[in-house]
Amino acid sequence: MKATNYATLLIKSFEALRLNSYLCPAGRWTIGYGHTEGVNQGMLITEKTADAFLRQDIHHAEAEVNRIDADLTQEQFDALVSFVFNVGIQAFRVSTLRKLVERNPSDPKIADEFRRWVYAGDKKLPGLIKRREQEIKLYYS
Repeated sequence: MKATNYATLLIKSFEALRLNSYLCPAGRWTIGYGHTEGVNQGMLITEKTADAFLRQDIHHAEAEVNRIDADLTQEQFDALVSFVFNVGIQAFRVSTLRKLVERNPSDPKIADEFRRWVYAGDKKLPGLIKRREQEIKLYYS
């Protein structure tokens, strides 16, 4: 499956465009729309490069969600792509959320698992709370 334009817009709405590198709340150098690979202090990119990074990062998230052994709806797929884009592939691979999705994509406990991922370090972030609620709404639509 491929993420829809809605998934891309959802990601963009929570990953504000930044053309200068910055330290995200989790302490990682970040640029563009939440891109972290190969980013370091003092980097500067164009909007075109930010869009290319976004497409690349969404592609990686799609590939990971496509590894799930379950029949997903488009909405579930899109919500999970947004989630993986944000938390990262490695964290998703070992998550209880992934295990629940593989066991039963309609399990209502999946919403609770989304809600556990609202911290950067040990700090609960209002933006992550909002993001997870949007992902849950999409997942169950």
